[in-house]
Amino acid sequence: MSDGRWRRAGGTLIRVVSVWAVSTLTLLALAGILPDFQLQADDGDTVTRTAFTAAWGAGAFGLLSALVWPVLVRALLIVPALVLGALVFFLNGSLLLIALRLIPDGRGDAAPETAVVVAAVMSAVASAVSTALAVRDDDAYRRRLSRLADRRRRRSGMPRSADGRRAGPPAIVFVQLDGVGHDVLEQAAADGLMPTVAGLLADEAGHRLTPWTTDWSSQTGASQLGILHGSNFDVPAFRWFEKETGTVMVSSRPASALELQRRAIARTHDGGLLTVDGASRGNLFSGGADQLALVLSMAARLGKGRRSRSGYFAYFSDPANAVRTALSFVAEVGREIGQSVRARVRKESPRVKRGGLYPFIRAFATVVERDVVVAAVIGDMFAGRTAVYADLVAYDEVAHHSGPHSRDAEKVLARLDRSLGLIMKIADHTPRDYRIVLLSDHGQSPGETFAGRYGLTLKDLVRAGCGLPVPRRAQRTRSASEARDAVRIALHRPVAGERESERPKPSDPVVLASGNLGLLSFPDMEGRASREQLDRRHPALLSTLAAHPGIGFLLVRSEKHGSVVLGRGGVEIPVGELADGEGPLAVFGAGAADAVRRTDGFPHVADVMVNSMYDPGTGRVHAFEEQIGSHGGLGGEQSRPFLLWPRTLTDPLDAMAAEAPRGAPQAGPVGVPHAGPVGAEAVHRVLARWLRELSGPQVPLQQDGFAGASRADEPFPDEASPIGHALAEAAGHPDRSDGPVRAVEPLPGVPDPDDAVPGTRG
Repeated sequence: MSDGRWRRAGGTLIRVVSVWAVSTLTLLALAGILPDFQLQADDGDTVTRTAFTAAWGAGAFGLLSALVWPVLVRALLIVPALVLGALVFFLNGSLLLIALRLIPDGRGDAAPETAVVVAAVMSAVASAVSTALAVRDDDAYRRRLSRLADRRRRRSGMPRSADGRRAGPPAIVFVQLDGVGHDVLEQAAADGLMPTVAGLLADEAGHRLTPWTTDWSSQTGASQLGILHGSNFDVPAFRWFEKETGTVMVSSRPASALELQRRAIARTHDGGLLTVDGASRGNLFSGGADQLALVLSMAARLGKGRRSRSGYFAYFSDPANAVRTALSFVAEVGREIGQSVRARVRKESPRVKRGGLYPFIRAFATVVERDVVVAAVIGDMFAGRTAVYADLVAYDEVAHHSGPHSRDAEKVLARLDRSLGLIMKIADHTPRDYRIVLLSDHGQSPGETFAGRYGLTLKDLVRAGCGLPVPRRAQRTRSASEARDAVRIALHRPVAGERESERPKPSDPVVLASGNLGLLSFPDMEGRASREQLDRRHPALLSTLAAHPGIGFLLVRSEKHGSVVLGRGGVEIPVGELADGEGPLAVFGAGAADAVRRTDGFPHVADVMVNSMYDPGTGRVHAFEEQIGSHGGLGGEQSRPFLLWPRTLTDPLDAMAAEAPRGAPQAGPVGVPHAGPVGAEAVHRVLARWLRELSGPQVPLQQDGFAGASRADEPFPDEASPIGHALAEAAGHPDRSDGPVRAVEPLPGVPDPDDAVPGTRG
């Protein structure tokens, strides 16, 4: 054995002994603190004997955690994900009780509730020490990653480049910061809230930043469908009513998301952006990827093929991950309660209710979903996957309730930046070169809610215009929150709109909200109702809506003039004659007229589309939901997300010029012509162009299905990837899918994203 191997073996032995020693000391400390935890015989023991007992117990617990834990988690994966997260503590405590029973002479004992606490502390301490030792030792860190890369290279038959890295084209990771607008990101980087992003922008050879313009429907469902699948045709809002089936489509409902994905694939004849060696993490749609985790559209698939939940197994297979995330979850719940109380005490305005289950929904979005998605992305990079697309929803959820420019939202941006820093650092050690692209699906516009400003909801106003009874007190409008529906899915609870009882009565108008965009449908009127039909049945409705100070404009079909836009003062402009800077759309900027015209051509456009007012001086809109930071329609920052890309890739403007269909719009937001892509479909073309530049052409869709669906009915063990396969590789096991993955010491570089990136803490 060479000197280098002896040194490596010695370093590994030192780390193992160090973790064992720290675990032993932790066990001794807990035995001294907790009254129901015992490491001595009833008649007492010497210090040496007690220390030996603690060392034995720590070793047995560590061995059981490594060998038994993944099998337990896999067996219990049928339970809801959040229940699994809570069950982790009890299972971990059971392993500790077994470890104590293995101590000779029966010297170890603990009450069941005490065992849960001891096991949680032991797992967290062991993981922290192991990861810290590996990260602090740069040589060991690189060697372990190199071995991981070598194993995958040998199996795939790929040659190595001259510098030791795997030969072949670079890969790409797309990280979507949900709801982060261009101006918000730019300001956060300038203020030091996001040093990782600031570093990318400061490096002349690094990244470039540009805004892009959303469609009229500025929300995740429309934007991400267009980005991942190349078409968001006939997605008029976050929610809409389809008369022919009598159902409400909800972008964050699994069945609706799966249907939208199917429609997009049928329209484009392409499986999606990620069809070749791709991974989709935390998204509404699969993008055609084979590797899926927390993908909402796949949650509609029943049985063993429900691969959207595979990310939970991959993450919770390490008990330390579960403990760390659970503690962060509790801390986030407390943080939200404290921030909400502070807002009420200070009488901050605008403000919405943040009680009930919201603190737990926020904690799920900002902690659980973030941790699982980031860990999955790191596993994908270790595995050398070609294209990864991940969505981090934390900012969007908090900004809805606290405001897009609030201190609460800024703190979330800082934590997201640390997660980005971790991914960037991992990219330096992966078996393949990675290009990191950051982007958002929309921004958020601030403003008091419509109900808070005017004392009645949009539904109340519509009922009043129709001459129907209106409640004396304004009722809360359901919030369009992807995180809320994700929690329901994790708990196996029905998502809004899935219950038959929620279907509207044929005689009542259906009023749905998507941020500051409202949709009115009349189920008993066949097809798209016309202005003339509505005027005959409800003479005051359209004039009541158009004249209201909280409403910017209406879109409705006219039998005489085709579709028309209505505004205050009796303004009526045919859609074909709309022009930017004129009429009711003047304040909404360049591209608004084209966006309205495009939506008007959708088969499922509502009978009446309602966009709230927009004040260009303050950037305010009035959401028709309980949100003081909103998106979904036209007006302000919500329509101006960002794209941050490496300078080594083609400029998006050049990519658009090469890829855009003839006649596609190219103008950017008002005052910033040609600032970036216009519409989510244009962003898809840019990202697809970058993938072709790096990896060659993508494989087209097969006629009998779509890419990513072929394994949908395979047994679940195949979905342990990415982390499961990465763990197996690190342990030296073959990349199998027919058995449980054994746990090994934590992969280097996968600490809690709430912690500073190793080596950067100041």
